[in-house]
Amino acid sequence: MNISDTLTERGKLYGKFADQAHVSQAIKDAMSIGRNWSSLSPDKREALDMIANKLGRLLNGDPEYPDNFRDIAGYALLVAEALEDAQK
Repeated sequence: MNISDTLTERGKLYGKFADQAHVSQAIKDAMSIGRNWSSLSPDKREALDMIANKLGRLLNGDPEYPDNFRDIAGYALLVAEALEDAQK
């Protein structure tokens, strides 16, 4: 599969990139105004950024594509596991 085919396939799942980026960035902007944002560790911020990206894809593209929900759960689980490990 060449890059053009990949982009066409992704467009069917996630919609136009510019539209998806607009939604994702708006979610990220909203998160960054939270009072705890600046004190979050890099792994928590990254997980939230990735979740925002997946939400943007979900809201702009195919809402029936289950991988977006799996990915959201996966990023949340990575942070939860790190927090649990730190408490041990």
